[in-house]
Amino acid sequence: MHATNPTAPGVKYKRIILKLSGEVLRGGKSGDPIDAATLEKTCAQVKEIADLGVQVCVVIGGGNIFRGLQGSQRGVDRTTGDYMGMLATVINALALMDCLEKMGVTTRVQSAIPMNQIAEPFILRRAQRHLEKGRVVIFAAGTGNPYFSTDTTAALRASELHADIIMKATKVDGIYDKDPKKFPDAVKYDQITFIDALKQRLNVMDSTAFSLCLDNNVPILVFDLNDEHAIRKAVFGEKIGTLVKS
Repeated sequence: MHATNPTAPGVKYKRIILKLSGEVLRGGKSGDPIDAATLEKTCAQVKEIADLGVQVCVVIGGGNIFRGLQGSQRGVDRTTGDYMGMLATVINALALMDCLEKMGVTTRVQSAIPMNQIAEPFILRRAQRHLEKGRVVIFAAGTGNPYFSTDTTAALRASELHADIIMKATKVDGIYDKDPKKFPDAVKYDQITFIDALKQRLNVMDSTAFSLCLDNNVPILVFDLNDEHAIRKAVFGEKIGTLVKS
C-alpha cells in the first residue's frame, strides 16, 4: 500500500497516526508543561518504531499549555481560545521535533496555520513524500479551524494519508464500560466495534473525530503510553489496549 523503505518483518501497521494529548508531556513531580524526562521517553518510543521502518505521523494536543474550552470558562471567546490552543500544539510539536532530531530521527513539523519561520505548511503530498523517505511528520495547529479538536485532526490526517490505524496514547490502558478510576468493577474491552462504542456512549474520541473514523474505516487503538514499549508492541499487533474497528 505504501511504497517505501522496507519495514521490519512482522510489522502489522506500516503507516500510523500517533495521537498524543499535550497532557502526556506534562511532568509528574516537576509539574512543568513540558517535562524533559517525559518528552525523552515519549520520543524514544517514536524512534523505536521509526527505526523499524514504520511510517509515523504524530498529532499532538496542547492541553498541557492551553485548552480552548478552559479559556471559554474564563471568559475568553471560544474561537480565540481555540486558536490559542492551536498555538500551544505548535510549541509541543517543536519540542518533539527537537528531541527526536537529537536522537537522530529526521523530523518535519507541518502546521495547519502558516508560520513559515518554524514549520512547513500542511501539504498532503509533501507529507506523503516525507513519510516515504522515512521522516517522522508532526502535524501541529490542529486542523487550522476553531471548534475542531486534535482528535479530529488525527482522524482527518489518517483519512487523507490512508493510514492503517490511529494509535491514541492515553493515561488509561484501554476502553472500559465505565470509569475504572471510579468503579473498581469496570470491565476493559480488548476490541469493540464503532457502532457498539457509539451505542454505549464510550468516549473514545469526540463525535466529529469518531464519525470520520467510522465513515473512512480507520481503526483506533487506545492504549497506555506509560508502558515503555507500548507503541512497538502495538505495531507488531500484540494484544494491547482496546481496538475499535468496523
